[in-house]
Amino acid sequence: MARMSAEERRESVIRAATTEFARGGYHGTSTEAIARRVGVSQPYLFRLFPGKKAIFLAAAQRCVEDTIRMFAEAAEGLEGEEARQAMGGAYIETVSEQPEWLMMQMQMYLAVAAAEEEGDHEFGEAVRAGWMRLWDTIHLPLGADAVETTTFLAQGMLINCLVAMRFPAGHRAWSGLALPTSDS
Repeated sequence: MARMSAEERRESVIRAATTEFARGGYHGTSTEAIARRVGVSQPYLFRLFPGKKAIFLAAAQRCVEDTIRMFAEAAEGLEGEEARQAMGGAYIETVSEQPEWLMMQMQMYLAVAAAEEEGDHEFGEAVRAGWMRLWDTIHLPLGADAVETTTFLAQGMLINCLVAMRFPAGHRAWSGLALPTSDS
């Protein structure tokens, strides 16, 4: 069996870190757990990343980039309502089928709040920059309408809560959302 390159190991670390941070958050996740999940030593982990914060930020960036890619692919060639429906459907499917994706998002927001309370603004700057790239990805297919973009993102946050609390699809809690129709 061929040995993994450092870049392949970095990818393994980001995937493992996403799973671990999604479960335990920044403060509740040890680098030892990440190293164990990847099958490397902690010293090797720190040859790939300078520290725990760098690992978390790499996992957070990957989460944002994957979300941006998912929205861009869903909206490709579409505009307005068709784009909203496609992006909304893709998002619901993704967070429903991959709960670690949703949990990583939530842990990112919590980590920003905790870090900024401690005077560390690096988390916030990185996550906010990703959020703005996400905003731009959504904004254009929705006709560059700020209200529509804000509404879409607000509904996404409500979807996050409903999925995290495991509300079943037909529950009345979903009734206020403009969800994709079955014929779209």
